[in-house]
Amino acid sequence: MNERIKSLVYEAEKYALNKANDHDGDEDYENTFEDDFQEKFAELLVLECINSVMDGTKEGDHYAMRIEQHFNNTQGGILHYSDK
Repeated sequence: MNERIKSLVYEAEKYALNKANDHDGDEDYENTFEDDFQEKFAELLVLECINSVMDGTKEGDHYAMRIEQHFNNTQGGILHYSDK
């Protein structure tokens, strides 16, 4: 596994652990550590792909939008990512 993937795994694990701690004992919270980890890792991986093609050129930005649309059709989308 390359170092960037390891870094994304670490970020996703940290996110999932923080989420688990925030909701410790909260019976209404339905996600598990694994759910939160997988969701965050996928989001980070897609964002990494988007950033790798978004180079300020019309073509690069077009491909970034296509990747985003493929994985996320919500308004704002992943290109407007914020680490909450």
